[in-house]
Amino acid sequence: MKYLTLVFCAISLSGFAQKIHFKSVLVDTHNDAPTACIEKKVSFDQDLTGINHSDLKRFKEGGLDYQLFSIWCDGEKVNPYAWAMREMDTIDAVAARNPDKMVVAKDWKTIQAALKAGKIVAQYGVEGGHMIEDDINRLDTFYNRGVRYMTLTWNNSPSWASSHTAENSSKYTGQKGLNDFGKQIIQRMNQLGMIVDISHVGEATFWDAIKTTTKPVIASHSNAYTICPVTRNLKDDQIKAVGKNGGVIHLNFFSAFVDSTFQAKNMAFRRKHKTELDALLATGIQQEYAQSTLAEKYKEETDANKPDIEALMKHLDHIVKLIGVDHVGLGSDFDGIDSAPKQLKTVVDYPEFTKALIKRGYSDTDIEKILGGNFLRVYRMNNPN
Repeated sequence: MKYLTLVFCAISLSGFAQKIHFKSVLVDTHNDAPTACIEKKVSFDQDLTGINHSDLKRFKEGGLDYQLFSIWCDGEKVNPYAWAMREMDTIDAVAARNPDKMVVAKDWKTIQAALKAGKIVAQYGVEGGHMIEDDINRLDTFYNRGVRYMTLTWNNSPSWASSHTAENSSKYTGQKGLNDFGKQIIQRMNQLGMIVDISHVGEATFWDAIKTTTKPVIASHSNAYTICPVTRNLKDDQIKAVGKNGGVIHLNFFSAFVDSTFQAKNMAFRRKHKTELDALLATGIQQEYAQSTLAEKYKEETDANKPDIEALMKHLDHIVKLIGVDHVGLGSDFDGIDSAPKQLKTVVDYPEFTKALIKRGYSDTDIEKILGGNFLRVYRMNNPN
């Protein structure tokens, strides 16, 4: 009888999770599919099961309604601005081929119409200020293409802002924080309605950005430093500042930012397969995707290193405890990472996150805010039209 009761409770929870999950507007603020598709020479409207974390069909299966696609290349790529335009072209082409399934939305009216029609809302987030190549006018071009946030830095630093990597390196000799041009960048972003994203930035840049912006910010894909002390995560005073600013912190699924024990296990895996990793890198593939290829090849090894979803939920609970449920969301980093919590393998698994929220006692209203309502509020405060 006890076993039957447990089975019934599990079925009831699963059914309830599905109901609240699929009636909510699910927004993911960070997915690297454009880069992944180019690197792997595939198209997003193909069935990419076993190839990518996401594709157009599986978005719907997972209940995804609104995706901000990451527009990114590392600091070694020549002509990052041209690369950014190419990445947006790839998603624009998918939307053009599938007008009944996805739309690149550039105003609130189009967003509302797409959501009502059951279409995926697609927009872009430029990951790293180096993508504008020090030309402030390119912010306008990006905005007109559908870019609705820009991460001020990636792991590298543009001339006008310092990244978390730079600020924590003894070899970095540049200015920490934003210079005058960097502050002009933020001012122009505020004027356009392009949300300031503080994931990846150094602490000096973070505080300069918070002081400069007149609009709510986001962390598009970051977690809590107190739970997992890596420089890509936010310290408690930073989390509180985002709450005071009215912004939202979107949880990153990457195991190294979720679980403090993961990195040592992952490094051991890379050392074991170093010869293969070096061979992949020699083909010209960017390092993140070489690592992902290796992780897919040795799934049993890499799966054993992954944390449980409960580890991710500790980050959410910590942020909520500090600044409330109005300031947290999802920024999975799917297709830009090679490891996520065991229950969150691909975009099909988003309902597992909702199930975990219910288990922890979050209300229907709380869940709707976390899944997308909080981002929509910040979006509207940056983009009234």
